[in-house]
Amino acid sequence: MKKLLLLTLLMTVTLSFSQKRKDQEGSIKNLKGITAYNLVFDYENLKVDKFDTEEEFLKDKMDKREAKEAGRGERFKKSWFADRENLYEPKYIESFNKRFDGGAVKVEKNLEGATHTMKVKTTWIYPGYNVGVMKQPSKVNATIIVYETGNPDKILFSTKYFKVPGSNFYGADYNSGYRIAESYAKLAKEMAKYILKKAK
Repeated sequence: MKKLLLLTLLMTVTLSFSQKRKDQEGSIKNLKGITAYNLVFDYENLKVDKFDTEEEFLKDKMDKREAKEAGRGERFKKSWFADRENLYEPKYIESFNKRFDGGAVKVEKNLEGATHTMKVKTTWIYPGYNVGVMKQPSKVNATIIVYETGNPDKILFSTKYFKVPGSNFYGADYNSGYRIAESYAKLAKEMAKYILKKAK
Protein backbone atom coordinates (compact mmCIF):
# COMPACT_ATOMS: atom_id res chain seq x y z
CA MET A 1 0.00 0.00 0.00
CA LYS A 2 2.86 2.34 0.90
CA LYS A 3 4.62 1.51 -2.35
CA LEU A 4 1.47 2.30 -4.35
CA LEU A 5 1.07 5.60 -2.52
CA LEU A 6 4.70 6.50 -3.18
CA LEU A 7 4.36 5.61 -6.87
CA THR A 8 1.26 7.79 -7.20
CA LEU A 9 3.06 10.68 -5.50
CA LEU A 10 6.09 10.31 -7.76
CA MET A 11 3.87 10.25 -10.85
CA THR A 12 2.10 13.41 -9.64
CA VAL A 13 5.41 15.21 -9.12
CA THR A 14 6.69 14.02 -12.49
CA LEU A 15 3.55 15.20 -14.27
CA SER A 16 3.69 18.56 -12.50
CA PHE A 17 7.22 19.32 -13.63
CA SER A 18 7.43 17.59 -17.02
CA GLN A 19 5.36 20.17 -18.87
CA LYS A 20 6.75 23.49 -20.08
CA ARG A 21 5.44 26.67 -21.61
CA LYS A 22 7.15 29.09 -23.96
CA ASP A 23 5.55 32.41 -24.92
CA GLN A 24 5.74 33.05 -28.65
CA GLU A 25 4.27 36.43 -29.49
CA GLY A 26 2.66 39.42 -27.81
CA SER A 27 2.06 39.55 -24.06
CA ILE A 28 -0.32 37.82 -21.66
CA LYS A 29 -1.08 41.30 -20.30
CA ASN A 30 -2.79 42.08 -23.63
CA LEU A 31 -5.62 39.79 -22.47
CA LYS A 32 -6.52 42.08 -19.57
CA GLY A 33 -10.22 42.95 -19.61
CA ILE A 34 -11.25 40.32 -22.16
CA THR A 35 -14.24 38.46 -20.77
CA ALA A 36 -15.22 36.15 -23.64
CA TYR A 37 -13.36 34.19 -26.29
CA ASN A 38 -14.69 32.48 -29.36
CA LEU A 39 -12.92 29.13 -29.20
CA VAL A 40 -11.39 27.42 -32.24
CA PHE A 41 -9.60 24.07 -32.34
CA ASP A 42 -7.03 23.32 -35.04
CA TYR A 43 -5.60 19.83 -35.64
CA GLU A 44 -4.00 20.48 -39.02
CA ASN A 45 -0.59 18.84 -39.61
CA LEU A 46 -0.91 16.99 -36.32
CA LYS A 47 1.83 14.51 -35.39
CA VAL A 48 1.04 11.53 -33.18
CA ASP A 49 3.48 9.65 -30.96
CA LYS A 50 6.62 8.64 -32.92
CA PHE A 51 4.96 9.05 -36.33
CA ASP A 52 5.67 11.95 -38.68
CA THR A 53 2.01 12.30 -39.62
CA GLU A 54 -1.36 11.47 -38.16
CA GLU A 55 -2.08 9.39 -41.27
CA GLU A 56 0.91 7.13 -40.54
CA PHE A 57 -0.24 6.66 -36.96
CA LEU A 58 -3.77 5.75 -38.04
CA LYS A 59 -2.56 3.29 -40.66
CA ASP A 60 -0.38 1.52 -38.10
CA LYS A 61 -3.17 1.27 -35.52
CA MET A 62 -5.82 0.32 -38.06
CA ASP A 63 -3.69 -2.42 -39.65
CA LYS A 64 -3.03 -4.00 -36.25
CA ARG A 65 -6.73 -3.97 -35.38
CA GLU A 66 -7.86 -5.23 -38.77
CA ALA A 67 -5.49 -8.19 -38.41
CA LYS A 68 -7.45 -9.24 -35.32
CA GLU A 69 -10.98 -8.42 -36.46
CA ALA A 70 -12.45 -7.11 -39.71
CA GLY A 71 -13.89 -3.62 -39.32
CA ARG A 72 -12.11 -2.91 -36.06
CA GLY A 73 -9.61 -0.61 -37.74
CA GLU A 74 -12.30 1.59 -39.25
CA ARG A 75 -14.10 1.77 -35.90
CA PHE A 76 -10.87 2.98 -34.29
CA LYS A 77 -10.40 5.67 -36.95
CA LYS A 78 -13.97 6.89 -36.57
CA SER A 79 -13.62 7.03 -32.79
CA TRP A 80 -10.24 8.79 -33.02
CA PHE A 81 -11.73 11.73 -34.91
CA ALA A 82 -15.03 11.77 -33.01
CA ASP A 83 -13.16 12.09 -29.70
CA ARG A 84 -12.14 15.62 -30.62
CA GLU A 85 -15.64 17.05 -30.56
CA ASN A 86 -17.06 14.58 -28.04
CA LEU A 87 -14.26 14.51 -25.46
CA TYR A 88 -11.26 16.82 -25.93
CA GLU A 89 -13.06 20.06 -26.70
CA PRO A 90 -15.79 19.82 -24.02
CA LYS A 91 -13.10 19.02 -21.44
CA TYR A 92 -11.11 22.10 -22.41
CA ILE A 93 -14.18 24.33 -22.23
CA GLU A 94 -15.35 22.94 -18.89
CA SER A 95 -11.91 23.10 -17.30
CA PHE A 96 -11.20 26.66 -18.48
CA ASN A 97 -14.56 28.15 -17.57
CA LYS A 98 -14.71 26.75 -14.05
CA ARG A 99 -11.53 28.63 -13.09
CA PHE A 100 -13.34 31.97 -13.25
CA ASP A 101 -15.87 32.86 -10.55
CA GLY A 102 -19.32 33.71 -11.83
CA GLY A 103 -18.31 33.29 -15.46
CA ALA A 104 -16.10 36.40 -15.33
CA VAL A 105 -14.16 35.01 -18.28
CA LYS A 106 -15.42 32.28 -20.58
CA VAL A 107 -14.60 30.39 -23.74
CA GLU A 108 -17.11 28.77 -26.07
CA LYS A 109 -17.18 27.48 -29.62
CA ASN A 110 -19.14 29.57 -32.12
CA LEU A 111 -19.57 32.34 -29.56
CA GLU A 112 -21.43 35.11 -31.37
CA GLY A 113 -20.39 38.64 -30.59
CA ALA A 114 -17.02 37.67 -29.10
CA THR A 115 -14.49 40.30 -30.13
CA HIS A 116 -11.58 37.93 -29.49
CA THR A 117 -10.80 34.38 -30.53
CA MET A 118 -8.71 31.78 -28.73
CA LYS A 119 -7.29 29.15 -31.07
CA VAL A 120 -5.99 25.89 -29.63
CA LYS A 121 -3.67 24.43 -32.26
CA THR A 122 -2.61 20.91 -31.35
CA THR A 123 0.74 19.97 -32.89
CA TRP A 124 1.53 16.62 -31.21
CA ILE A 125 -0.28 13.95 -29.23
CA TYR A 126 1.10 10.98 -27.34
CA PRO A 127 -1.93 8.78 -26.54
CA GLY A 128 -0.33 7.01 -23.57
CA TYR A 129 -1.60 3.63 -22.40
CA ASN A 130 -3.18 1.80 -19.50
CA VAL A 131 -2.87 -1.99 -19.36
CA GLY A 132 -3.78 -2.34 -15.71
CA VAL A 133 -0.41 -3.13 -14.18
CA MET A 134 1.34 -0.43 -16.21
CA LYS A 135 0.26 2.94 -17.52
CA GLN A 136 1.60 6.05 -19.18
CA PRO A 137 -0.32 9.34 -19.28
CA SER A 138 -1.13 10.97 -22.57
CA LYS A 139 0.78 14.12 -23.51
CA VAL A 140 -0.14 17.02 -25.76
CA ASN A 141 1.83 19.84 -27.38
CA ALA A 142 -0.34 22.80 -28.32
CA THR A 143 0.00 26.45 -29.25
CA ILE A 144 -2.68 28.77 -27.90
CA ILE A 145 -3.19 31.91 -29.97
CA VAL A 146 -5.42 34.85 -29.07
CA TYR A 147 -6.37 37.34 -31.77
CA GLU A 148 -9.06 39.82 -32.73
CA THR A 149 -11.98 37.87 -34.19
CA GLY A 150 -12.43 40.37 -37.02
CA ASN A 151 -8.71 40.60 -37.70
CA PRO A 152 -6.95 37.23 -37.27
CA ASP A 153 -3.60 38.75 -38.25
CA LYS A 154 -3.67 40.90 -35.12
CA ILE A 155 -2.31 38.46 -32.55
CA LEU A 156 -2.47 39.71 -28.98
CA PHE A 157 -0.72 36.73 -27.49
CA SER A 158 0.47 33.23 -28.29
CA THR A 159 2.17 30.61 -26.17
CA LYS A 160 3.19 27.00 -26.64
CA TYR A 161 2.69 24.25 -24.08
CA PHE A 162 4.82 21.12 -24.20
CA LYS A 163 3.93 17.60 -23.01
CA VAL A 164 0.82 18.52 -21.07
CA PRO A 165 -0.09 15.26 -19.27
CA GLY A 166 -3.45 13.60 -19.06
CA SER A 167 -4.29 10.72 -16.78
CA ASN A 168 -6.88 9.50 -14.34
CA PHE A 169 -5.29 8.11 -11.19
CA TYR A 170 -8.49 6.23 -10.38
CA GLY A 171 -7.87 3.92 -13.34
CA ALA A 172 -10.82 4.95 -15.51
CA ASP A 173 -8.68 5.81 -18.52
CA TYR A 174 -8.25 2.58 -20.47
CA ASN A 175 -9.60 4.38 -23.53
CA SER A 176 -7.06 6.71 -25.17
CA GLY A 177 -9.77 9.30 -25.80
CA TYR A 178 -10.39 9.74 -22.09
CA ARG A 179 -6.68 10.05 -21.36
CA ILE A 180 -6.16 12.65 -24.09
CA ALA A 181 -9.24 14.56 -22.95
CA GLU A 182 -7.57 14.93 -19.55
CA SER A 183 -4.56 16.52 -21.30
CA TYR A 184 -6.92 19.12 -22.73
CA ALA A 185 -8.43 19.69 -19.29
CA LYS A 186 -4.94 20.26 -17.90
CA LEU A 187 -4.03 22.52 -20.83
CA ALA A 188 -7.10 24.68 -20.18
CA LYS A 189 -6.34 24.79 -16.46
CA GLU A 190 -2.79 26.01 -17.08
CA MET A 191 -3.92 28.67 -19.57
CA ALA A 192 -6.65 29.92 -17.23
CA LYS A 193 -4.21 30.07 -14.32
CA TYR A 194 -1.76 32.06 -16.45
CA ILE A 195 -4.48 34.57 -17.33
CA LEU A 196 -5.60 34.88 -13.72
CA LYS A 197 -2.05 35.42 -12.52
CA LYS A 198 -0.60 37.66 -15.22
CA ALA A 199 -3.40 39.37 -17.20
CA LYS A 200 -4.08 42.01 -14.55
